[in-house]
Amino acid sequence: MTQVSTDPFTNTSSQHATELEPDTFAYGNTIVASSQVGRFTDGGSSDIGWNTSTDGGTTWQHGMLPGITTYQGGTWARVSDPAVAYDARHGTWMVAGLVIDTNVNGAGVTVSRSTNGTSWQNPVLAVGNDGQGYDKEWIVCDNSASSPYYGSCYVEVDVTSSGNRIVMSRSTDGGATWSSPVSPSGNPTGLGGQPLVQPGGTVVVPYSANGSAVRAFSSTNGGSSWSSSTLIANVSSHGVAGNLRDGEGLPSAEIDGSGKIYVAWQDCRFRSGCPANDIVYATSTNGTSWSAVTRVPIDATTSGADHFIPGIGIDPATSGATAKIGLYYYFYPNANCTAATCQLEVGYISSANGGSTWSTPATVAGPMSLSQIADTTQGSMVGDYISTSVISGKAVSAFAVGKTPAGGQAFDEALYTAGPLTVTGGSTRSTTHGAARVAAPHTAKPLPTRH
Repeated sequence: MTQVSTDPFTNTSSQHATELEPDTFAYGNTIVASSQVGRFTDGGSSDIGWNTSTDGGTTWQHGMLPGITTYQGGTWARVSDPAVAYDARHGTWMVAGLVIDTNVNGAGVTVSRSTNGTSWQNPVLAVGNDGQGYDKEWIVCDNSASSPYYGSCYVEVDVTSSGNRIVMSRSTDGGATWSSPVSPSGNPTGLGGQPLVQPGGTVVVPYSANGSAVRAFSSTNGGSSWSSSTLIANVSSHGVAGNLRDGEGLPSAEIDGSGKIYVAWQDCRFRSGCPANDIVYATSTNGTSWSAVTRVPIDATTSGADHFIPGIGIDPATSGATAKIGLYYYFYPNANCTAATCQLEVGYISSANGGSTWSTPATVAGPMSLSQIADTTQGSMVGDYISTSVISGKAVSAFAVGKTPAGGQAFDEALYTAGPLTVTGGSTRSTTHGAARVAAPHTAKPLPTRH
């Protein structure tokens, strides 16, 4: 592993050294990763950090985004939920963040911009600061030169003060200004919508529907309007042990070079009695019709291990039967553990043929105890999500790892990479579900605020 950043803050109101919940995005040979830095127990962080590699993930630079929180020259009390995008038409990197006020309310979405991934401007406000509550935004840009909406960028966020109603905003000027947010048809509610753009400009947004299902909606007119949602799959989930905060199983979504969409999440349907989760996924070429749920064959369904918080990535230069997929995830080797005994690890597996077969999985980090990662009011935390980027057949992820602290610190939780790791094939085949093996769906419940 290579440590890519560190927490520079010393304010006594949040926890140090803690870095967690990273997102990554790659374009060309540049990868930008972002994360929360200095986690508050009841929501948000002291700032969002940037971590940039210009050589495909071999070496890294890092720093803090300016002008967001009071700890880095801004006005907001806290910030959370980093998400990264690149706008090829305008040559602009973007990091979106959920800004949090002094009442620990998600007040809106900011977008920080950079032309090189290392020098960042003060943020612009994309959505919010209007008295409503917001949570878990995401950002993407249309980078297909042949698309009629080339250079359009899209932000998704849910309005917590309106029952987690999902809204979308767009920018056509490199993220400098953003449209008034609009709701998709039918006013869907949920969390963690992750927009993707197909080569023809269609935007598809998979999201978690109150923890009980994964659904998606789309736009074919550059975000002027959005369709009603369709079902990807119902979710069958095992509660992760040890009071680990696992994001309520937020989906991780990615797209191949042809526009085929992959949506991955944690699910127990293949394990009799739902004793632990696998990482599973479904695919679509149009965002409305979805494949059967497929199990990533990390281990046997009787292994006793629990897998969660997936980050799926696909090489955009590949597609179809030769799509190169990299998948990082967290796991417990023993699902039946306690807060004192759970051993948290990071795993990696890949496919060079669109998921038909998978490599032998590798453990790239851990084990770590839950006492070595940030403490929150919703459990110990490495993040509600992670991310993987695949470039030139190499998979790169930034992930939070806790180690034994020294020098009187309460934590030593920082961002690391384990790569770039080659995407390879393998002979282990994926499994699609049979009705007899599907566990009872996860019971729907009101979503907590996840910042």
